[in-house]
Amino acid sequence: MEQTLRILVIDDDEVDRMAVRRALIKAGVQMELSEVGDGHDAIAALKNAAYDCVFLDYRLPDQDGLTLIQQIRSSEIKVPLVVLTGQGDEQIAVQLMKAGATDYLSKSRVSSETLAQVLRNAIRVYRAEMQADLANQHLRESHEQLIRKNQELERQRQQIQLQNLKILEASRLKSQFLATISHELRTPMNAIIGFSQILLRPKFGQLTNQQTDMIERILNNGKHLLMLLNEVLDFSKLEAGRLDFRPEIFDVLKVINTTVSEMRSLADVKKLSLLVQTNLQNPLLFNDPARVRQILINLLSNAIKFTDSGSIWVEIKEITGDRVVISVRDTGIGIAPRDFTHIFEAFRQVDQTITRKYPGTGLGLAIIDSLVRMMSGKIILESQLGVGSMFKIELPRQVRLGTATVDPLALNLDSNEILCSVQNPHQSPSQFRKTPMGYPNLKL
Repeated sequence: MEQTLRILVIDDDEVDRMAVRRALIKAGVQMELSEVGDGHDAIAALKNAAYDCVFLDYRLPDQDGLTLIQQIRSSEIKVPLVVLTGQGDEQIAVQLMKAGATDYLSKSRVSSETLAQVLRNAIRVYRAEMQADLANQHLRESHEQLIRKNQELERQRQQIQLQNLKILEASRLKSQFLATISHELRTPMNAIIGFSQILLRPKFGQLTNQQTDMIERILNNGKHLLMLLNEVLDFSKLEAGRLDFRPEIFDVLKVINTTVSEMRSLADVKKLSLLVQTNLQNPLLFNDPARVRQILINLLSNAIKFTDSGSIWVEIKEITGDRVVISVRDTGIGIAPRDFTHIFEAFRQVDQTITRKYPGTGLGLAIIDSLVRMMSGKIILESQLGVGSMFKIELPRQVRLGTATVDPLALNLDSNEILCSVQNPHQSPSQFRKTPMGYPNLKL
């Protein structure tokens, strides 16, 4: 061995100590050898210096080797221990190993070869045990760190959960407040609109041009405010899952043409052409006509608002036998690709500054998105800055709510006699006749 080893021999017999010393020297072990004669001196030596290996006699004058080993290990002294036993002591080898001995050797077998081999084995086993202990210590430390991290993560999770509950409660209160305030404001706003319309009637007297202009401004602004209030109220109902949805069979072309006619005056003010293109063989849908009209009004309002010159097109066509697409295309300012996902967020507008050119609540597209999802449809946006935008609303020809369904054949019959089949029907086919307002609601 090239390394110089520090070895301690614990034996009260000088002859036995000499035999160990000579065997190690003969084996060529480079060493610094220390010798003590009893257990007391052995403990003192081990506490004052570090040794690479200890050879100890099983029978000492003040105690036996088993007791000394237990005392050494209880003092947490880390060192390889080789017990030298006499005749008849081999049977206690198991106890010695359990107590902490690294190996044992009978004194009758002490030779340069056996002692060197036992020394090498003891040091190798000891180092392996030390590496295993070090690895176990690292594992324990890592385990403790993981426990602390898990505890910290659990605390953070609980804090996040508590914050989420607070956020949900705040959102609920916000929605409730918006619904309440919108509902409360609609009553006086309707009164303002109603009285303005009454004042504009000729039977209430002739008004000067200035008076007419002022009342028309009151009326228009009142309608604008009512529209904003309705958006907030609808959004709060959507958030709470309480928005009314009343599907019925209706003529979608009538809804589109009526809505476009109502919006045409706004387009005329900005000198915008408003065109309708249809490619629809069967105009009948089973959906909520009021909500389809609301979607179209919001899309047209945005198209007119963000288009300064040019045209706006409304197109409806069939893409498959059971789905239709309503498209609104304009030559407006367009939308940057980075804003495609944000514009459908509630209260979100591309220009968020207080000095923005285009006013509004930022709820129109959010409401459209929610309504389209409710109808099991989807929205497709195509836009280019400075060129224009196109919103495509893809809808099923018939929505499904609960257990109610509409017979697909019913949508291909004569418009004066619409046959419907629902689970547990309460009405006969003759009851589903076209009325001046469209078709009656189905009982679901």
